Amino acid sequence: MKDFFKSFFATLLALMVVGGLAFLLFFGLLAAIGSSSKPTVPGKAVLVFDLGTSLIDGERDTEPGEALNEALGGGGGHTQSLPQAIEALDRAATDSRITGLFLTGNLQGAGPAQLRELREAIQRFKATKPVLAYNLGWSKRDYYLAAGATKVFLNPFGAMEVNGLGAEPMFFGEAFKKYGVEVQVTRVGKYKSAVEPFITDRMSEPNREQVQKLLDDIWGEWKATVAQDRKQTPAELQSIADEKGLVEAEDALKLGLVDRLAPYDEVLDELKKLAGKQAKDKDFPQINLATYAAIPGDAKTGKTRIAVLVAEGEIVDGEGKSAQVGGERVSRELRKLRLDDRIKAVVLRVNSPGGSAAASELIQREVVLTKKVKPVVVSMGHLAASGGYWISTYGNRIFAEPTTLTGSIGVFGLLPNVKKLANGHGITWDGVQTAKLANPMTLTRPKNEVELKLIQGVVDHIYDQFIAKVADSRKMKKEAVHEIAQGRVWSGQEALKLGLVDELGGLGAAVKHAAKLAKAEGDFQVVGPEREPDAFKELLKSIGQGKPRKLAKAGPVDQLVETFKIQVERLSALNDPRGIYARMPFELDLK
Repeated sequence: MKDFFKSFFATLLALMVVGGLAFLLFFGLLAAIGSSSKPTVPGKAVLVFDLGTSLIDGERDTEPGEALNEALGGGGGHTQSLPQAIEALDRAATDSRITGLFLTGNLQGAGPAQLRELREAIQRFKATKPVLAYNLGWSKRDYYLAAGATKVFLNPFGAMEVNGLGAEPMFFGEAFKKYGVEVQVTRVGKYKSAVEPFITDRMSEPNREQVQKLLDDIWGEWKATVAQDRKQTPAELQSIADEKGLVEAEDALKLGLVDRLAPYDEVLDELKKLAGKQAKDKDFPQINLATYAAIPGDAKTGKTRIAVLVAEGEIVDGEGKSAQVGGERVSRELRKLRLDDRIKAVVLRVNSPGGSAAASELIQREVVLTKKVKPVVVSMGHLAASGGYWISTYGNRIFAEPTTLTGSIGVFGLLPNVKKLANGHGITWDGVQTAKLANPMTLTRPKNEVELKLIQGVVDHIYDQFIAKVADSRKMKKEAVHEIAQGRVWSGQEALKLGLVDELGGLGAAVKHAAKLAKAEGDFQVVGPEREPDAFKELLKSIGQGKPRKLAKAGPVDQLVETFKIQVERLSALNDPRGIYARMPFELDLK
């Protein structure tokens, strides 16, 4: 037995040593790869912006496993921080090493408000250097960015979308009934239709009304912008949308939607000329936007620090995941900025459909406290609705884009139970309690009338608080707020008319106004919240930098599966401790 233990521990020690050496060797190899791949900008380079990406407002932290998987080329789509992309484009516009910009590819995800900010940056670049844009097929998103390019190319075999906007919400009401899942709801506001997908099979008329108005506003802005770029009228674009929809290459050229039909190799020849090369040259100097954005620019020299804090994703109770707005995490970051005397103003960038009412209140409280000691300016991205508006309303000044989705001042409670489903499979529950209302949030049975009345009372109370907070922060009467509330979502341009926002503009405009309030115009630098450095993640991030991976487009089945997956994730995000939510009343997936 003594020899057995001696052999066992000797083997265990050997395995630990070998494992440790393997880890050190692997880490050293990664370090060597990372250190040898520092990007540089070649002379006379074309800046390549591959639009095959998803735009996000902030940098998202990834788990080490996810970061390693991406660094080694496995799975995961490419994301691009919108502020970083805009900063890179503005920097490249004055960089003598950059001769022009090349736009190509199809965006995977971006809201209309985000596209507007990015387009304005592209136009600023165009004011100093040429912008060439090429695609096999232009979608509405991509074409909105590219329509004002110096030259717009389309492959002769290609086509483009000029077919208006559509929205197709998914409904689970009948499926839930079929499988024995019952959902009871409590809500305030006739437009508060976030619960509809779980209890019915179609849109309510109030919901249909507000979605139609939003689509009209967004489509109107698209037509006005593209018409100006292509020297046409919105009416002409509307006629194309009504009569053609999908425009083939030859028609696109005749209609003036593109400047030239050319295969990719001919476009490459144009890019070579832009870089000072000849058509016979095999390559030309270039650098992609993601890599260029990662190269540090000039050192920040402004004396006054303006902090930008991004609140992007569903608002959830607790810390939240990287793509969520965790109430505890964001309120803690706001508190740090409030207590940091070096920070003279805060810009809160909001891109959220809302979520947990409790988490929204937690964040809003920190906004109010911060506002007492330094300016807080709100910049609304694609979404700043319901809970997203809750955390925005006390800003010193609120900026939104014309196509921002905001408002949705309303509250609902979602109360599912699986009694029928479980009973059908022989599962039952029994129990005891010391009071009639001891377990109102149980999933094992429907809520009785007393419990529903209790929960509805809580919903009514929170809605009244929501109304009161907006009335107080926006200097409006409660009755006036109630009129424009009711859970209704408004576009940014309508919200401006209603007094829910103060000014139309993007993140840059919000930062400049924050600097003005801090009396630091022309002498400020933008910083983010300080976080503990993670050397391993930074190493993996540096390794993963480079040309974005080309991903195959999702087919119809993949798109349907992805839709189901997103809906499940949204259900998982409903974690308010009281089951009460201030969330946008629908998912606006523009098609």
